[in-house]
Amino acid sequence: MEIKGPWEVSFMNGMGSPSKTTFDKLISWSNHPEQSIKYYSGSAVYRKNISISKEMLGKNKKLKLDLGKVEIMSEVKVNGKNLGILWKVPYSFDITDAVKIGTNTIELKVVNLWVNRMIGDEQIPDSSERNKTNGGSLLSWPSWITEGKSNPTERYSFTTWKLWKKDSPLLESGLLGPVRIISEEHVVVDPGILISAK
Repeated sequence: MEIKGPWEVSFMNGMGSPSKTTFDKLISWSNHPEQSIKYYSGSAVYRKNISISKEMLGKNKKLKLDLGKVEIMSEVKVNGKNLGILWKVPYSFDITDAVKIGTNTIELKVVNLWVNRMIGDEQIPDSSERNKTNGGSLLSWPSWITEGKSNPTERYSFTTWKLWKKDSPLLESGLLGPVRIISEEHVVVDPGILISAK
């Protein structure tokens, strides 16, 4: 069963993105039309209610939550029960003991890499003196750092070396899916029974 339709998505405060929004469908943050989401780096929580039928939780049945593609890792909660962190393929968990018949809440905390935020910050003028001949190493510590102040620009990141350019390609980020509930029926076979085929 593919979980389609909108997801409520909450972003971290203080990173310029909306605290809460709705994704009508699952897309990479880097493809979002809103700039604050397009260049966002950090964590975001996807929330959705799903319905589980009596038939899906029948005898010998197991349910798996398969997230499809995730960039780059996700913490999974079902009905408030923390099932752990997924950081590589396959992005799936057995959720049999966490779900109930009827309405169930899925929460997926997804974290991406820092790259897109640094590319986004390159759209904003720098407040640091940089060496233009070797790729942007720092010439001296900016006064706002040595004086313990905030960055006077709207940048969210600061590095001693320019690792990315404003036109560098963005990385895919977020929950990409498709998200599915997979029902498995476990059959126990008596080892004493000989099965032959003719």
